[in-house]
Amino acid sequence: MSLSGAASLLPIPFRTLFYREVHRFFIVINQTLLAPVISAVLYLFIFGFSLGNRFGSFHGFSYLHFLVPGLVMMGLVNNSFQNPSSSLMISKFEGNIVDILMAPIGHVEIILGYMLGGMFRGLLVGTSILLVSSFFAPPPFSHPVYLITVALLSAALFSLLGIVAGIWAEKFDDLAMFPTFIITPLTYLGGVFYSISILPPFWRKVSLLNPLLYMINSLRFGFLGVCDVNPWWSLASLAVLDAALFGVCYAMLKSGYRLRR
Repeated sequence: MSLSGAASLLPIPFRTLFYREVHRFFIVINQTLLAPVISAVLYLFIFGFSLGNRFGSFHGFSYLHFLVPGLVMMGLVNNSFQNPSSSLMISKFEGNIVDILMAPIGHVEIILGYMLGGMFRGLLVGTSILLVSSFFAPPPFSHPVYLITVALLSAALFSLLGIVAGIWAEKFDDLAMFPTFIITPLTYLGGVFYSISILPPFWRKVSLLNPLLYMINSLRFGFLGVCDVNPWWSLASLAVLDAALFGVCYAMLKSGYRLRR
């Protein structure tokens, strides 16, 4: 069966919601794709080329190779979060969220529609950053199956978080709290630009409380085969978090929390 044939078997409301979420960011592709890729390239030049020689090697790899997985994860999580959160917030602001709630589509399908749309954007941005970065530091892809699994679970996690944020937020300032005070600090302190092995013991233990540390290091393990934490425990924890957050999204949708007024 062809891909289009398989897609036609999915319910029309679900397909419509998913296509709408994908179309949303494609019509402003300069902002949603080019901007994060350009930012990642700037990070590569500033940290990888300008300062890379001062940092030396990490786990036997050049600093540039060490940096690329962190930048890929940074682009992936930010964009996976932004797509469903902004979509839901705009729908609530314009009042057309009611159309989705009244449509013949189940709660699980609504969650999957928003989640897959966010995952598509996050994975597209992450892949684009990887392709551009590969011109400067092609990774060895030590564990490709593990790598793909981590990328999918990470994109799903932040897409689900975006759904939670979009439902919870009552105004755009509320929504801005998540990337400003949660995602961005955790990302920068999660080992994108450094290995926690160079930190003092106290700050190394503090860093272990950061969930982004495990995600970034898991992706780095998939690319390079090296990791500051146990990659298999990280993968299992990521799957549990995905399931838990899916349950939270379902409960919020089913109860109509801040959606029905």
